Amino acid sequence: MMTGNPKEPKLSQQAEERIDWYLSRYPSKQAAVLPALHLAQAEFGYLSTEVMELIARRLGVPPIQIYEAARFYTLYQKKPMGHHCIYVCTNVACFLNGADALLAHLKKKLGVDCGETTSDGKVSLFSVECLAHCGEAPAVQIDDEYHGRVTPGSIDRTLDELP
Repeated sequence: MMTGNPKEPKLSQQAEERIDWYLSRYPSKQAAVLPALHLAQAEFGYLSTEVMELIARRLGVPPIQIYEAARFYTLYQKKPMGHHCIYVCTNVACFLNGADALLAHLKKKLGVDCGETTSDGKVSLFSVECLAHCGEAPAVQIDDEYHGRVTPGSIDRTLDELP
């Protein structure tokens, strides 16, 4: 499958075993696309074209299925990201509770726009449609951790604590 090109990504043995497990567990190869993409993103940091092609070959599905899934879902990153990713929900409940002001505050504090990474590579900022945390709007996700009822002051304290 691999041509031996040193620039081609290669999955770790653990990732290979996990993909084998996905393929044995799910009823079709297509059902394994999303978990395989999550695995690849965790392994490589983002989904480059080469990584998406690797996953397509590994799963035995057309590359277009991988590209479409990676493009559709906002939590799949197609370029290098910061060490930490901040996702600000801007859907109705969060918007009505100040998400727009919170996002403006973060853009100014970090010196980046949505989809960009700080110059030190520490933080990438994103605006997302919904984090399913409406009862505690405005909601923010930092890496894999959810934060509710976020204010500019609370997000500043959280940012100060990031390694």
